[in-house]
Amino acid sequence: MLKVGDKLPKFEGINQDGTSINSSQLLGKKLVIFFYPQANTPTCTVEACNLGDHYSTLTNAGLQVLGISADTVKKQKNFHSKFAFPYDLIADESHDIIEKFGVWQEKKTFGKTYMGIVRTTFIFDEQGICTRVIEKVTSKTAAEQILEGMN
Repeated sequence: MLKVGDKLPKFEGINQDGTSINSSQLLGKKLVIFFYPQANTPTCTVEACNLGDHYSTLTNAGLQVLGISADTVKKQKNFHSKFAFPYDLIADESHDIIEKFGVWQEKKTFGKTYMGIVRTTFIFDEQGICTRVIEKVTSKTAAEQILEGMN
């Protein structure tokens, strides 16, 4: 998994509108990238809505926000439209970005072991250097967790 001090991996992804987003476009501003297992599931919805509800506070703190999951563009579009998120969601069906960040890992639920996205939030500075990794994301207070670590 990416750690503090690592550089933002080079990536290109497609957002909910079918627009390509390149990691180089994200430099110059502090960046929050949150990885979530699946669009429109209860915990992921709580997290994404919390970030949406506190979006102005996050942007006022100089942050740009980006969500990434392995969902299709269509599922991301539906999720994005349903909750009117003010930030982009990237559909990473190929797992290219997910793998670069190291969040595709073995998980266990109800005694079953499987591979999936580990809910993780990464924060990068203006130069694309990782300044923080939140591995124990609390969906209900995701924005608060991000802002706690801001100077």
